[in-house]
Amino acid sequence: MTPTITANPVFREGDEVVLAAGSHQGTPGIFLRLRPDFNWADIAERNGTIRSHPVAWLAHAAAAVPGAAN
Repeated sequence: MTPTITANPVFREGDEVVLAAGSHQGTPGIFLRLRPDFNWADIAERNGTIRSHPVAWLAHAAAAVPGAAN
């Protein structure tokens, strides 16, 4: 059996992202890296805080939903 590794080529270091889902929806940040669990990523938020969020919650900032808090 061959192990399956899910890589996420959609986000690259330095990409501007926004949380498109979750309790902090609309929070902008900069994509830093995937975590060892590739379902999670580190994001640098505008206040300088680095937090981990599920990759499924992220969207590129240009694709943010209109009206979301920035």
